[in-house]
Amino acid sequence: MTEPFEIRLETTLPATPEQVWEAIATGPGLDSWFMGRNEVDPEAGTAAMDTGGHREEAAITAYEPGRRLATRTGTAPDGRFMAFEYLVEGRDQGSTVLRVVHSGMLGDDWQDEYDALRRGWPFHLNTLREYLAHFAGRTGVPVFGMAPAGDRTAPEVRAALARALGLGIPVVQGARAQADRPPLDGEVVWADDERFEVRSADGLYTFHHSADIALMFHHLFGPKTDTDGAEAAWQQWLSTTLA
Repeated sequence: MTEPFEIRLETTLPATPEQVWEAIATGPGLDSWFMGRNEVDPEAGTAAMDTGGHREEAAITAYEPGRRLATRTGTAPDGRFMAFEYLVEGRDQGSTVLRVVHSGMLGDDWQDEYDALRRGWPFHLNTLREYLAHFAGRTGVPVFGMAPAGDRTAPEVRAALARALGLGIPVVQGARAQADRPPLDGEVVWADDERFEVRSADGLYTFHHSADIALMFHHLFGPKTDTDGAEAAWQQWLSTTLA
């Protein structure tokens, strides 16, 4: 059985409408703060996201440059689909209000899915804010990694990740995270019960954890010589950390 849902959010971002539009309505822009590797092709009327080898395609249902973007996935046999709408409005002193509407139909486990989406969006918008505040005008290289958590509980997975980065428990905003290989030296800018994010001089690093699996969604802004091979290196780090 499917269940309809809708999530509405609004945030003020420290960037111009043009910068926000570039971040939400282009593949390289989305790669710099959202999940996976993204494509947006307004001429073809299509968009796509590839996360860990899973590709999700969508149709662009509204495209008003600088103002509004809307997409909708196809409807699955069980009636499930996802729709996204972004509304951009400029404000004084170079700031921009972004309104997001995420809606659609969820499946049998709709309550758990809805709760996960509702909890995840504030984090994603904070990542967008961090990107625009510290890396505006630069294109991020997305880095994805995942590793099974074995028989660890979610708190145990979180503790293992934190320990490998020199962080205490609980992980708190403002704490310093460090790793030698791959190199990381940055500040925790988000921490909740499911994930924490570190901002360094050259990237945004996110570590998700549960009782089943640990995931990483990083966005690297350093030179190509530093980003080449980064995904393999971080995958090795994650696998070793949870071995």
